[in-house]
Amino acid sequence: MANTVRTTCCVVGGGPAGVMLGYLLARKGVEVTILEKHKDFFRDFRGDTVHPSTLELMYELGLLQEFLRVPHQELQHVGGVIGDYRFKAADFRYVPSHCKFVALMPQWDFLDFLTAQGKKFKTFELLMEHEATDLVRANGRVHGVSVHTPDGTREIRADLVVACDGRHSAMRQAANLPLREFGVPIDVLWFRISRRPGDPEQLLGNVNYGHVLILINRGEYFQAGFLIRKGSFDELKAAGLDAFRNRITRIAPYLSEHVQELQNWDQIKLLTVQLNRLQRWYRPGLLCIGDAAHAMSPAGGVGINLAIQDAVATANLLSDALLEKRVNEELLAQVQRRREFPTVVTQTLQANAHKLLNLVFETPGPIRAPWQLKAVVRIPGFTHLTARAIGMGVRPEHIRDARPSRCKAKRMAKIAVALGVAAGFLTVWSMRRQRA
Repeated sequence: MANTVRTTCCVVGGGPAGVMLGYLLARKGVEVTILEKHKDFFRDFRGDTVHPSTLELMYELGLLQEFLRVPHQELQHVGGVIGDYRFKAADFRYVPSHCKFVALMPQWDFLDFLTAQGKKFKTFELLMEHEATDLVRANGRVHGVSVHTPDGTREIRADLVVACDGRHSAMRQAANLPLREFGVPIDVLWFRISRRPGDPEQLLGNVNYGHVLILINRGEYFQAGFLIRKGSFDELKAAGLDAFRNRITRIAPYLSEHVQELQNWDQIKLLTVQLNRLQRWYRPGLLCIGDAAHAMSPAGGVGINLAIQDAVATANLLSDALLEKRVNEELLAQVQRRREFPTVVTQTLQANAHKLLNLVFETPGPIRAPWQLKAVVRIPGFTHLTARAIGMGVRPEHIRDARPSRCKAKRMAKIAVALGVAAGFLTVWSMRRQRA
């Protein structure tokens, strides 16, 4: 194997953003090499909520029917339980897309499907067990990456390196790009417990007694998320597994038998939640997108979909320039300008949700749903607008040669975001008054 190889675009990281970008560039005839440090895509408790915005992209690419043959569950609405008040938060049956639901699909199945599609193009290359460890620089520009492989170290030279290597991006660190961190008061414990007849069908957030439990219906089991204070996992473990099981059943009594399946802490995985954003997403020859540019909270399950939107915008703006070998800093800056606004809005909404969670942690007793929340969720059309904000996001991208976005959908997104912000602030204000 040669120590140095060349490609047009080197994508570091085989996650949703990296694989989608690789597919879209190869589809346009750009020579692209994707580097994935693991030997397969199997990672448990990764983002697997495929929102209508992503499903719409599959439709535009002509892949939707085949994609929906991959085993998945369909979520038509989401709701929550605050104290003893059960409510519907979003109804996806009215989103302006061909798929009026959220598809729940393991991330490895999503990636396997998309890489199989990419391999149909001769310019698409995916290299597993290839870990990019550093950038190759010369004359103030990035020219490629150094890669650790099973056969030793090699260099991959490229006209452009795109870092899609996640929230702990090695490429971002190597480029010394300035990162702005936002304080996050929560971490999440992920685990599986069985699902039985009569258990809730849809995604539910259960809020009570100072805790939040998320249950995602995966057919025969729940993928469960238990929100805890930032850095409190060791304290929780010290209290014992029985105490942890009791906390779960206190807010979701129907799980009293299910939680006995949790026999050791190895079954429970800690997700350290981060919320941050690069001030500058690029250097000459290098661009960061997805979690490498902006780590998202799991709130709303938007992370995977926002990363995919980044990939679409990048392909739309850079594919022709890559083919013509004229990528420059101004084009990379256009990608950041295009995607920074939806990132900022989404992170602002998530930060507001975190404030509400902090108030939950500070209320160890029974929680009463504030009247403002009850009033807002009863507004006609409110659940449709929240579904639009969650399911389609802010400034959804479209495949450039497929179809243009609709102006009406854009207006609806702005209204949905405004209502979401107003509802969040009203709820936080009300809970603070309750505590006072």
